[in-house]
Amino acid sequence: MPTWNEINLEIDSLQGQGFHDAQNAVRQKYIGQLAGRLKRPVIAYYSGFLLRRDASGRMHPECAVSDLDMNGLMAVVHGLDRSQGLDLVLHTPGGGIEAGRAMVEYLYKMFGTDLRVFIPHMAMSVGTMIACAAKQIFMAKHSCLGPTDPQVNGLPAMGILAEVDKAIEDIKKDPMRQIVWQAVFAKYPPAFILDCERSVKGARAMVKGWLAGNMFAHLQNPEIAAEAVISGLMNYSENTEHGEHYLIDKCRAIGLNVAAIEDDQDLQESLLSVHHSYMATFARTQSVKIIENSAGNAWVIG
Repeated sequence: MPTWNEINLEIDSLQGQGFHDAQNAVRQKYIGQLAGRLKRPVIAYYSGFLLRRDASGRMHPECAVSDLDMNGLMAVVHGLDRSQGLDLVLHTPGGGIEAGRAMVEYLYKMFGTDLRVFIPHMAMSVGTMIACAAKQIFMAKHSCLGPTDPQVNGLPAMGILAEVDKAIEDIKKDPMRQIVWQAVFAKYPPAFILDCERSVKGARAMVKGWLAGNMFAHLQNPEIAAEAVISGLMNYSENTEHGEHYLIDKCRAIGLNVAAIEDDQDLQESLLSVHHSYMATFARTQSVKIIENSAGNAWVIG
């Protein structure tokens, strides 16, 4: 497996030979090798969120999952053999829930439910939701998923609802506490709490439906298995923060069907070579997001 430094040396070597798009050639080489090893079409969805930040530390907005991504998916699905299913390599901080829903439903329409998701490093928030749409998830020892608690106007919807429950409990014990809680809730716009309830309910139903209909479809009680996973992913009281990292052991413990990438040394080397080549591209260019397939088609923001 080429290391990070070796990938960069390979890019430098090609540039020295006159290749102006050397990083693109190296990415295509390794994603093509991965597809050849898996014997299935591969799409890589890569966000540069770990590097694309402003002086204040804020992430570039286009690093997130958004409706703009559908243009990229359409571009890279074109020309692929749709009869073999799809392997999706996913690296994202998350983003819009409805954009994530649209991506999954589109991939289902194009490839059916024969979808596997590979997490070489991170797939957080909506990225975790997308991973839950797969038949199987592949993770390394350092890979992570995260909680699927929706954010509404940048605030944690489940946290707001927990705050409401706490207010009701406090006021029942001491009616005078109502004055304090009125001041707290006065900062929220009209219908905000209802929006939080709707967002949590919708996210829960969406992911549960994907799990029951695909990953657990072969079980006698897929709904029960799906509910157990959702309870683990949306356990707000036990999460330290929205960005908490769920490593492979925790993902398995909550019931997800996760295979260890390290169990197949050749797969590990191929997948991490793909990962290093994308991270090298982000380090060398101003690219914000890359959606690319193993047939040579790419869609790039930045």
